[in-house]
Amino acid sequence: MSWVTFLLIFLPLAGALLVWLLPLPRNAVGGLALLVALGELALWILALVKFDFGRGGLQFEQHRTWFSDLNVSYHVGFYGFSLWLTGLTVVVLTAAIAYALWAGRERARAYFGLMLFLTGSIVGVFTAQDLLLFYVFWEAMLIPLYVLVGVWGGTNRVRATVTFVIYTMAGSLLMLASIVVLGLSQGTFDLVQAGTNSSPWIFLGFVAAFAVKAPLFPLHGWLPDAYRESSPEVAAVLSGVVSKAAAYGFLRIAIAKFPQPVHDFRVPLLVLAAVGLIYGSMCAFRAPDVRGVIAYSSLAQMGLITIGLFAGNDFGFDGAVLQMVNHGLISATLFLLAGMIEARTATGDFALLGGMARGRPALATLLMTTGVIALAVPLSTNFAGEFLILTGALFQAWGWAVVGAVSIVLAAMYMLRLISGVLHREVGGAVGPEDRDLRPAELAIVVPLVACLLALSAWPAAISDRAFAGDAAKSDVASDFRSTQPAEHNTVRLTVTAAKP
Repeated sequence: MSWVTFLLIFLPLAGALLVWLLPLPRNAVGGLALLVALGELALWILALVKFDFGRGGLQFEQHRTWFSDLNVSYHVGFYGFSLWLTGLTVVVLTAAIAYALWAGRERARAYFGLMLFLTGSIVGVFTAQDLLLFYVFWEAMLIPLYVLVGVWGGTNRVRATVTFVIYTMAGSLLMLASIVVLGLSQGTFDLVQAGTNSSPWIFLGFVAAFAVKAPLFPLHGWLPDAYRESSPEVAAVLSGVVSKAAAYGFLRIAIAKFPQPVHDFRVPLLVLAAVGLIYGSMCAFRAPDVRGVIAYSSLAQMGLITIGLFAGNDFGFDGAVLQMVNHGLISATLFLLAGMIEARTATGDFALLGGMARGRPALATLLMTTGVIALAVPLSTNFAGEFLILTGALFQAWGWAVVGAVSIVLAAMYMLRLISGVLHREVGGAVGPEDRDLRPAELAIVVPLVACLLALSAWPAAISDRAFAGDAAKSDVASDFRSTQPAEHNTVRLTVTAAKP
């Protein structure tokens, strides 16, 4: 089954080459890109069916020497948590490509080729098991984002792109320096073969790079412009998927490879995450437009996910992985719905919106459903993810759980404000009676994302119980994901849940 990993990485890259090289008309180009994306989704479903979650460990592995002098190799494979994040990637990118096809993006060959190239690069980030290979895919992921924001963005796209480039390049340089020093000190760049390291400087280099991309407070300066000026589908990918690549880096590299620095810097990192959680929530509540609410809520949610990761126990790790998928689906859905609203009203400002629930039942239903799940109401998948994270935070120290609980209240405030500002109140000046409800093509884009959220709400344990070997997250991370606990461990764990941390 190692061929599945190969195809998941290189099918979209090959599709990008075809899109760029074949002289096809716009609709044919978009159709080909969507077909490739659907093929990618089918491959991931096959991988999901064949993956042995009970055994854990690295699966569907490919290992070939790249250049032997420095022990650098093409080494890829899946862990349980990376398989779920890859699933998030292919689902969101398929929806994004479908949205771009519906929107009729100009210079279609360049646009859809970049979207497919971005898909393969992100999957490469989630599967790379060699530090230099990880860096290659990481940089390859950023290149199409620069172009997609800078060429197809809004009126202030140049400023947004320049800010984005400055922040991400600074983080990438720090990561490269950390990779080189770590790889040379270990004698190998292979993540599976290399041991742990106790250097605080190498650790902080990785943390800074991942914190920029997440983004985390106070390294979020690129976020407002990039999310507002991007096309809706690119904003959905930035918020829904690219930020999760940073959280994955925290888990796979920073936390697993640097146990002592994690212990030493746990409190400062939790403080920054907590500040970002509250700050992002307050900015989201005060944002004057739909995209602003979604953008700053993403900052807040990444702070919450970081709290779960650095809580350092089973509840925190399980909740963080579940919440990565939850937030990815929610933010992608909201950004695409925001784009559909902007296509009808030419604005996202609350001052000009309102009353869109009247005569538009499909839009109202989808926005309300997504918003209610984002509110983390009981029985929703967001509730399950946040509850696990807060439980993990409580076992670390009760103060972190209090901060998380306060943020849930703030989340209710800004999400209810978004729903009310778009759907209710008096009809806004930009909303006309001729503005139609969501059309079948738009429903075909958004409904599958909402269906995924509803399915996870019915069974959040599909992810939270299957992200780590033997469903024992803390020991799996502590063993650098080398453990291969048997599936029977799940039945034992049910009897010792109270002692889980």
